[in-house]
Amino acid sequence: MSAEAADREAATSSRPCTPPQTSWFEFVLEEALLEQHLQKPSPDPPPVQLIVQFLEQASKPSVNEQNQVQPPPDNKRNRILKLLALKVAAHLKWDLDVLEKSLSVPVLNMLLNELLCISKVPPGTKHVDVDLSSLPPTTAMAILLYNRWAIRTIVQSSFPVKQVKPGPPQLNVMNHIQQEKELTENILKVLKEQAADSILVLEGALKLNKDLYVHTIRTLDLLAMEPGMVNGETESSTAGLKISAEEIQCQVCYDLGAIYFQQGSTNAAVHEKAKEKFFKTKELIAKNGSSSLHFTIDEERLAGYCQACEVLTSSSDDASQQATPYSQIHSCLKSGKYQDIVKIFLEDNLTLSLPEQFRQSVLRELFQKAQQGNDALDEVCFKVCVCNTICDVLQGRIIDIQFCQLFLKPSKEKIDFLLEVCSGSINLENASEELKRRMAAFLKNLCLGMEDLQFVFMISSHELFIKLLKDDERKLLIDQMRKRSPRINLCTKPVTSFYDIPASASVNIGQLEHQLILSVDPWRIRQILIELHGMTSERQFWTISNKWEVPNVYGNVILGIKDSLTRDLVYILMAKGLHCCAIKDFVHAKQLFAACLELVTEFSPKLRQVMLNEMLLLDIYTHEAGPGASGERPPSDLISRVRGYLEMRVPDIPLRQVIAEECVAFLLNWCENEYLTMQVPLPLVQTNPYVKLGQLLAATCKELPGPKESRRTAKDLWEVVVQICSVSNQHKRGNDGRVSLIKHRESTLGIMYRSELLSFIKKLREPLVLTTILSLFVKLHNVREDIVNDIAAEHISIWPSSIPNLQSVDFEAVAITVKELVSYALTINANNHFWLIIQADIYFATNQYSAALHYYLQAGAVCSDFFNKMVPPDVYTDQVIKRMIKCCSLLNCHTQVAILCQFLREVDYKTAFKALQEQNSHDAMDSYYEYIWDVTILEYLTYLHHKRGETDKRQIAIKAIGQTELNASNPEEVLQLAAQRRKKKFLQAMAKLYF
Repeated sequence: MSAEAADREAATSSRPCTPPQTSWFEFVLEEALLEQHLQKPSPDPPPVQLIVQFLEQASKPSVNEQNQVQPPPDNKRNRILKLLALKVAAHLKWDLDVLEKSLSVPVLNMLLNELLCISKVPPGTKHVDVDLSSLPPTTAMAILLYNRWAIRTIVQSSFPVKQVKPGPPQLNVMNHIQQEKELTENILKVLKEQAADSILVLEGALKLNKDLYVHTIRTLDLLAMEPGMVNGETESSTAGLKISAEEIQCQVCYDLGAIYFQQGSTNAAVHEKAKEKFFKTKELIAKNGSSSLHFTIDEERLAGYCQACEVLTSSSDDASQQATPYSQIHSCLKSGKYQDIVKIFLEDNLTLSLPEQFRQSVLRELFQKAQQGNDALDEVCFKVCVCNTICDVLQGRIIDIQFCQLFLKPSKEKIDFLLEVCSGSINLENASEELKRRMAAFLKNLCLGMEDLQFVFMISSHELFIKLLKDDERKLLIDQMRKRSPRINLCTKPVTSFYDIPASASVNIGQLEHQLILSVDPWRIRQILIELHGMTSERQFWTISNKWEVPNVYGNVILGIKDSLTRDLVYILMAKGLHCCAIKDFVHAKQLFAACLELVTEFSPKLRQVMLNEMLLLDIYTHEAGPGASGERPPSDLISRVRGYLEMRVPDIPLRQVIAEECVAFLLNWCENEYLTMQVPLPLVQTNPYVKLGQLLAATCKELPGPKESRRTAKDLWEVVVQICSVSNQHKRGNDGRVSLIKHRESTLGIMYRSELLSFIKKLREPLVLTTILSLFVKLHNVREDIVNDIAAEHISIWPSSIPNLQSVDFEAVAITVKELVSYALTINANNHFWLIIQADIYFATNQYSAALHYYLQAGAVCSDFFNKMVPPDVYTDQVIKRMIKCCSLLNCHTQVAILCQFLREVDYKTAFKALQEQNSHDAMDSYYEYIWDVTILEYLTYLHHKRGETDKRQIAIKAIGQTELNASNPEEVLQLAAQRRKKKFLQAMAKLYF
């Protein structure tokens, strides 16, 4: 029996012994439906899973009357099921890429064995012993498909596979998975044993210089109807889908290259064969084009294979291989020219073409060689590490710990090389502001971490440092250097690496303190503190850095811990965790908080709850900065924890207000309005101002848009915000006996200060919530008596139209708040046309007419596909058009004024004629006449230019009037189309002018 037949039998015998569940009628109906689907002119691809269903049904063992398990019978039903599976594969043109992605190894093995069987491959014969040239084309193609799949499966099995997280354990599912796993391993074992034969079969296929054919639905039908036909021949030897010789060679070369490349890990000489096959594939694709291939090739993967082969097979005298940095570095590593590697990395810092993983792998290899006793490589390792670090800085990545360890012993030479790399890695003339800011921050932090002022002076006096940092920043840096703790400054000796610290009391305390400041590893922090407390018991090590800040509500509890070592450890872990959280280093923050939680759980329930609260805040930040930023909803357990925190009633637990603030903002951002409106406990609303504000916002948003009688919550929200924005007046008698009025900007009458309200709103991202609070402030801005220009906003009608005590409201603060809110809202969505109109109205009210026009035009552009569609009338209202007219008038663009007068529901001829009479216009004047569609305005222009004797301009106006599409006798649709076309062109011209 052949290995293929053995595989097939193994696959068949391993199926679970359950009787067929599909009746013969259902099966015949399913067959008819599939046939109808496949015979459509352009049918959609049938699901590949049909192959699984058909083969599982066909391979189910039967049970006889004595309840004995029998092999699946070779009856008509099972033969038709197998034929249906083959038809689905034929419909997919036997594309192995598609089949391998969707079918398991046992199923695909069974399918290809059925193809061999129906193609009349002689049973019991090894494929390597068969002469492909003597076989019918479909038979030869079936053998090729099987052997191509065999080596592809071997290659695929060598790649690491990400383990799928198992769900709840189910015995029948686990048994099925285990059976399939064992069957896959057995098939792979057989395929690997036959790998040499499969390679020989494919090598022989490369010598075939003829086209082959693969079975189609039609040829499979013919075989089913004429079972007596021999060797897959039906009507002729060329029946089926034609695969050209070039396409066969291309795919076979690619698959052979992949197996040779995989075998090259144990036999380097095989890489030459892989290189030959891949470059042959590349030539064939260039010659025939990838689009002509029935079996597509991943050209990016092919390019990667070719590049890898170039590196692995390059020789020192092969000049052509020196074209890529990869081959250059590989050659340098083999020949020992390590300084050339530094040059390559330094040059690449400008282009950033080498991946981060490749750079790190080269550095690791150099470190390994240095540890084997090559002391000369220490300098090279440092230089390559510096190049990698500057590359990380420019790309915004975290600095690797290796750089910190290598730079613990700075020297003049090291500083000089570092500055050389910094200067060579950034072109100040062409670099973006972001790159400059990153480099400046790196140099600044480097100075702050230096102990020797001589080295600090070397960096701060360098030309690059002076260009990147402003005078004020340099002065601030010097002040920070002066204020540094003297205990740290006493440590002037080079600090050794953490792993070099001997377990003895002779180690300098300053060195350990420096290690403590740099480390973010909880275990290392604990070890250092144990050593420090073993040397002296008089020091409070939580005070050695002024950057370790813990909120006062926590500090009082932590400093009450009696054991000094535990106190220092808890304080430092929390301070470092909060700092990492502030700089968005959430991975290290989670490690530090987790270690602190484990520590305090042993002795303090109060601190345990504190750490759980901080870890909740950290999880909120992590989600909002990660999946939440792309719109992915938070997991249900995180929402439950947020609710649990708000409802928590544990006495004497120190709480940070920011956590409640973030929790409420989190619920609003993810539209948990039902919970905030209906389920929040009443005592919580009464005691927590953020929960009350969140409840009012959620209820108001929930009612939008609603009838007037359902806007009670909107009124409640209005009253709360008005109270926050009110000022408390006090009277004070002066020395002269007169009474003066004192206004306090931050009112203590509201549930929170205005600055706290603004800070809370800037945590919101949900458009409806932002629109609601923004419209409230706009309405509050509009109710003042001395307001000249109202600001428009969406849903503005839901708010009350008056305030009983206008003098109590600080309208100056309200105006500032409106500006800040709309600026923030536009950072969330710069294409919200209602927010853009508000911004434009603000500029209009403050007499900034050019900026106002910019935002009016931008609002129209974003909702009309840059004016290619009609601007909605609720965006360009008559009020907006009139304000645009006034802006143009005050900018002396009088022709634009006349054109905009046409946009009004009723054309404002008076304003248009008055504008056209102005001779001192700053716009393009007569070049705008083509945008006028109102014949009355054009006739007035003709009269005006005739009266002034301006013949040329009069002719332009006459030409505009003479266009047939403006004829008053035209149907209304034609006139509207002409007007719309001119509106579009005019607004696009205006946008180009003001954008």
